[in-house]
Amino acid sequence: MGMLTITSKGQITLRKDVLNHLGVSPGEKVVVDKLPDGRIEIKAVRPTGKISEVFNLLKKKDGPTLSIAEIAEIAKQGWTGKR
Repeated sequence: MGMLTITSKGQITLRKDVLNHLGVSPGEKVVVDKLPDGRIEIKAVRPTGKISEVFNLLKKKDGPTLSIAEIAEIAKQGWTGKR
């Protein structure tokens, strides 16, 4: 890795390649664990929500209900440009 400089506020900045390795972007969170031998471990925080929590995310009140076949047909029309 290389050396990092500690600021007067006691902060460090991780290089972009390290952030890419962790798979994190600005605004996302990481966890820092202190290990007994004086080292630290940095891990990306992964979402822990359930996939079922997003099912109603795009649902509109009083909106149309479409079958899978209808959704597939709309998607097909979009891909062929026949809308």
